[in-house]
Amino acid sequence: MNLLARMSDGPAVSPVSPRRELGAYEALWLEPGATFKTIADRFAADPTAVPSDFVSAAVADARASEVLATLKKAGVSRFGIRLNLTGNYPKKLRDARHPVEMLYFQGAWELSETRCVAVVGSRTATDDGIRRATKIARALVEKGFTVVSGLAAGIDRAAHTAAIEAGGNTIAVIGTPIGTYYPKENEALQRRIAEEYLLISQVPVLRYANQHVPQNKLFFPERNVTMSAMTEATIIIEASDTSGTLTQARAALQQRRKLFILDSCFERRDITWPVNFEKKGAIRVRELANIFEALGDDSPTPEN
Repeated sequence: MNLLARMSDGPAVSPVSPRRELGAYEALWLEPGATFKTIADRFAADPTAVPSDFVSAAVADARASEVLATLKKAGVSRFGIRLNLTGNYPKKLRDARHPVEMLYFQGAWELSETRCVAVVGSRTATDDGIRRATKIARALVEKGFTVVSGLAAGIDRAAHTAAIEAGGNTIAVIGTPIGTYYPKENEALQRRIAEEYLLISQVPVLRYANQHVPQNKLFFPERNVTMSAMTEATIIIEASDTSGTLTQARAALQQRRKLFILDSCFERRDITWPVNFEKKGAIRVRELANIFEALGDDSPTPEN
């Protein structure tokens, strides 16, 4: 890994080693009681710090070796990281309540710099939900947007697939480490996105490997917060009152992103969340034009 330029408010002030920072960040996650909040609070208290400021070089290097060995065993030969305070870290991620200091990625990072809209919803999607997600993803592609989702079953898979089939771009923000496939039936799709589009994970490799499945499920709602921060809007296709999708809805409003909810959600009598979020500023979508009008007249247009 090459050196990254460590940034201040102006020019680069000193180089950092991606490998050492990766190892240091993973080491922070192995500390007892570590959460996204506790780690974010630590960096908030020292805004100029990078992970290696909190971890010895020996420990950081050892953890980095463990990560690389774990990823190699999982079949991951190529990946990158994005670290806060270095040039390629997206500043929009700092809008999250507990912003992540480091991301893993595979694929074309430049897609993160395009205009992105998230399309999300239930894992146990209805046939109508799949059709709606497909229609909206295709419409976003036609307007030149990158479609972002979480690579879960149901709505997420439909959104990614529709974007690809329409000849557009897609980004997957996953709730597992790179090289881990969940659900298993999405493995081929995940591999394709990692190779041809962009796959992002904020999940620490060693912490994930060292704890049990119930604890690892907590990474999924946290990735929704990051997904919202990476996009300018979130579109909810369908979701129950207890769906993890609502984590992203709350994050979108907190981060001052646009939140769109399909009219079909309001027509359901078994859920109450659509009306509650509309009162807080969400936009009810009765037709596709509602989305693009709210996104502005400067919507990108596809290249010929």
